Amino acid sequence: MNIFKSVVAATALTLVSLSAFAQDYKAGDLELSTAWTRATPPKAKAGGGFIEIVNTGSEADRLVSASSNVAKKTEIHEMAVTDGVMKMRELENGIEIPAGETVALKPGGLHIMFMGLNQSFEEGSKVPVVLTFEKAGEVSVELDVAKMGAKTPNGGKMDHEHGHDHGHDHSKN
Repeated sequence: MNIFKSVVAATALTLVSLSAFAQDYKAGDLELSTAWTRATPPKAKAGGGFIEIVNTGSEADRLVSASSNVAKKTEIHEMAVTDGVMKMRELENGIEIPAGETVALKPGGLHIMFMGLNQSFEEGSKVPVVLTFEKAGEVSVELDVAKMGAKTPNGGKMDHEHGHDHGHDHSKN
């Protein structure tokens, strides 16, 4: 019986420890989670930031800006294919977060763009950023730094439906 209690206690502590790595944030009616970025090579000039934003309120809000001391410039960007060419551009009006909906900033789509990095992003560290919303105001978040080239916060393959890694391999053989 004592061994069973020890295993249960160890498992509970492990789960608590793992959840401490991914912090959730709240600003007004907005809930922010899965805040992450990728490690960058030593002399990299740019990096991207990703986060999921859920609007639990009855009115739309808008992510209007992002700022961080890790780069000379921090902007809100969109990556999209136009006429077969992948293009990235700043969204000068920010990103609307519709009432009752979730907006995911993720690789290959909407994202935070850090330009003129002051230092490289080291795997296992955190990158501070302040997100400013039209209604919810400012919220300081820390992006967990995943391995270089990661497609998801834990580096796994992306579940196309939910944007989370559930251990499924969606690649075609």
